[in-house]
Amino acid sequence: MTTTLYGIANCDTVKRARVWLAEHEVAAAFHDFKKAGVPPARLDTWLVAAGWEALLNRKGTTWRQLDEALRAGVSDAASARAVMLAHPSVIKRPVVEWPSGAVTVGFDPQRWPLA
Repeated sequence: MTTTLYGIANCDTVKRARVWLAEHEVAAAFHDFKKAGVPPARLDTWLVAAGWEALLNRKGTTWRQLDEALRAGVSDAASARAVMLAHPSVIKRPVVEWPSGAVTVGFDPQRWPLA
């Protein structure tokens, strides 16, 4: 298994993560949510590994722009999953799948295992 970084190409946090990986000579495939969408099976894996609360970015612009009723309806993994599939930008970025099988959410090099 290779390292795969999921996110949005123009996201500043994703850009910093990609630079960090390159500086540490970690070869990583990049999956752009805007171009390729969110793979439902991968999202299911992330929900189990990280939990929906960690994966859902409630601080971002996309979340704030969602209808209040839709935001209020997100109360569990299933409802969060539906919103994440419909609005990929509400997924906290980057999501990284490491060769070990570990999944990390967000850019925190101190928590990142070097592949």
